[in-house]
Amino acid sequence: MIGARVVQKVSSTRGFAKVAPHVIPALDRAVHRLTRGKVLLSAQMLPGVILTSTGARSGRPRRTPLACMPEEDGRSWILIGSNFGRTGHPAWTHNLLAHPDAEVSWKGRDIPVTARLLEGEERAAVWKTALAFWPPYATYQARVEREIRLFRIVRTS
Repeated sequence: MIGARVVQKVSSTRGFAKVAPHVIPALDRAVHRLTRGKVLLSAQMLPGVILTSTGARSGRPRRTPLACMPEEDGRSWILIGSNFGRTGHPAWTHNLLAHPDAEVSWKGRDIPVTARLLEGEERAAVWKTALAFWPPYATYQARVEREIRLFRIVRTS
């Protein structure tokens, strides 16, 4: 699948890391809104959700389009705080640490979830799966000193 390899190669570049965080989420939010939650542009390459979390400081709802790794049980997803390989943790990870109850829009449905930061052996096993799922995560991790945060989000109802 040449298209996937090209996208993976491009998404591993520093230029992509500089531009993508400003362009991709804005496009995702616009297309998601226009299609009433049925289409997420970036999900054409990777599965994706719109995460609605509570701001860690503001307490206000924050909507963030994210790639995700759906788990086989259909009740949970893995979110990877790669931030496109930029130095700081993405804001949504701070929000989930402060307020783990959130909501995801998945395939046009709003689903209440609870998030949990993965650590230790559990994180190591999921990280291995994430690298097989999307190899550019290895490039992102190599570029930064922080450990990329992984969250498991689980349906609450």
